[in-house]
Amino acid sequence: MTRPPIVPIQTGIPELATFADTVARLIDDIPDERSLTAAIRDELTAVLTGGLELPPGKTRPDPDHYVMYPLHVDPDGAFSIAAAVWNVGQGTPVHGHETWGVVGIHSGIEVETRYRKPSTEDVPLVEEGTAEWSAGQVTVCCTTDDDVHQVRCGGDEPVIGIHVYGADIGTLPRRSYNPETGAVRWFTSAWAEGATE
Repeated sequence: MTRPPIVPIQTGIPELATFADTVARLIDDIPDERSLTAAIRDELTAVLTGGLELPPGKTRPDPDHYVMYPLHVDPDGAFSIAAAVWNVGQGTPVHGHETWGVVGIHSGIEVETRYRKPSTEDVPLVEEGTAEWSAGQVTVCCTTDDDVHQVRCGGDEPVIGIHVYGADIGTLPRRSYNPETGAVRWFTSAWAEGATE
């Protein structure tokens, strides 16, 4: 699978620009992934508690599938910040990220089902539980070694999440799983059409 080129994006939202600077510094200062994601979780919690405003163009659901709008993409691809939007009734396949990630809920309710990361392909996945996340809550959604889940909109309004990943998630090849068989398909979760223009 050929990886698309990284297109750097600088956010025009002041709170997110400050947050992006903080994430870049934390990446430089904290080599341990679990400590790093915990620190980013705390910083993102503070951003959401402060009442983050997102422009309408970054919160619009797509009628056919979930979408990810890039808010900030590091020029070297070291991390990205996205607004992920699921309309009512929408969700993702079971998937991994191939990197670390922190997710904070801007609005709505997200339902997350976690699976044990398989060590081999073609073995049915083991479900590890389901959680609901609501506005203001932040979770470490994945580390490189613990990285399989499915998410969906769990309420009667779209769910909007602020996602921070340790790569340009809009260009990173990732695994999608059939939970019943363990079959793997590689995919790239491209940014919303026109979102980088």
